[in-house]
Amino acid sequence: MRTRWRARHVLAHQNGRHALLENGEVVWEDDVVTYVGPRYAGTADLDVDLGDSLVLPGLIDLDALTDVDHLVLDSWAPADRAAGLQWSEDYFAHRRRDVFTPEERQTIREYALVQLALHGITTFMPIASEVHSSWAEPYEELVATADFSRNLGLRGYLGPAYRSGVNVATVDGKRTVAFDERRGEEGFADALRFLDHAKELGDPLVNGVLLPCRIETLTEDLMRATAEAARQRDVLVRLHCLQGVLERELILDRYGVTPLEMLKRTGLLGDRLLIPHGQVLDRHPDVHGEDRGDVATLAAAGASVIHCPLTSFRYGHALRSFRDYREAGLNLCLGTDSFPPDLVRGMDVGVHLAKVMDGRADAAPAEWYVEAATLGGARALRRDDLGKLTPGAQADLVAFHVGDLRDGVQDDPIRTFLLSGTAREATHSVVAGQPVLVDGHVPGVDEQDLRRRAQALFEKMRAAYSERDVERREAEELFPPTFPAFQE
Repeated sequence: MRTRWRARHVLAHQNGRHALLENGEVVWEDDVVTYVGPRYAGTADLDVDLGDSLVLPGLIDLDALTDVDHLVLDSWAPADRAAGLQWSEDYFAHRRRDVFTPEERQTIREYALVQLALHGITTFMPIASEVHSSWAEPYEELVATADFSRNLGLRGYLGPAYRSGVNVATVDGKRTVAFDERRGEEGFADALRFLDHAKELGDPLVNGVLLPCRIETLTEDLMRATAEAARQRDVLVRLHCLQGVLERELILDRYGVTPLEMLKRTGLLGDRLLIPHGQVLDRHPDVHGEDRGDVATLAAAGASVIHCPLTSFRYGHALRSFRDYREAGLNLCLGTDSFPPDLVRGMDVGVHLAKVMDGRADAAPAEWYVEAATLGGARALRRDDLGKLTPGAQADLVAFHVGDLRDGVQDDPIRTFLLSGTAREATHSVVAGQPVLVDGHVPGVDEQDLRRRAQALFEKMRAAYSERDVERREAEELFPPTFPAFQE
């Protein structure tokens, strides 16, 4: 089947880079783009005139929330409540449990994947919180997630998260990691089993990857096993690391090396490695405050950093800096990591955070962030056929309406959209040539029912924090309202 989109603005690809095309057309047959240009001379089975829209290559989110968001609870928490957001040692040793049933966890994932589709994400790699589970992610749950993702039509890079330990709060208010190595081995076995499952499916929309949790929650043996499995099976590894000062201290105390040195020692550092955040390197003010070669080491290894600007900003963090990482040759891609999964807001925040960090207006222009959300993600996935609109590429594309009076006057369509728009303006998306988002909705999804069910599960998750808190404080004390309730 041949389909044609027409739109006021198309971010095409020409001479090895993105290029703006006004009053452009994109044509694809089956799952491959066949034409991008001003006027297609042939006919199409389906014509879609998108009017005042901006058509981009499908957005790639490599740290995509597939859970109920907890940032709304913990991103503002003062120091006296921070411990209540972690497991207590007593909870780890005696009372850990699954807060949700498998059916409820499936609802959570369905809710999250629909959110990705509604925000114009076409390719994703999931991130889920383990705080409300008894350990990590079972194989069966990722099989169900893959099935739902396939039904939606998203392109997923999937695998169950696994870990050997969990961050806990001690009775004296300190943080450490409590280990259960057997559970780590079981989780790794589940991850390998899912790789086999993804291969057996033979569906290009389901790609198996290894998703171990945070580096401080893995044993050295599990890290080595992960690196060896990635080499043998030629799959990607995403590992949250280089993201916090506490992580660095825990790794130094346990192994006598830095997290970056640990990546090298275990064989993880290489072109299969994707690192969310990647902010705490030698240049961080709480480390050395100067460049001693860490960024160059990552770039030389071919690793990718998944920058999550909106989430980092909300927790008070930033890259130091986007320009320096890019100019060092390090591949930068993007993730959302929390709600909303809005890469447009994330790109806008990133552009302006970079100005603050570097003290210059052109620290990281809008086009660099758009490249990270498209071409950077494709490079991280080792997919030359993603992230661009050109003949021969996969037909993954998304349209945003940019004709609303509230968007203001327009200069450059990319800069204006990042400044004035959000991903909620996504109206249509296509993955592998098939529609995912149509007229701002995901066909077959009862959005109001899903919203109602997700809210009930959020309330259940919120209430469960009290049983994990060292002081067993109630949720109302851990998460007080912004203002007192009105009294009648």
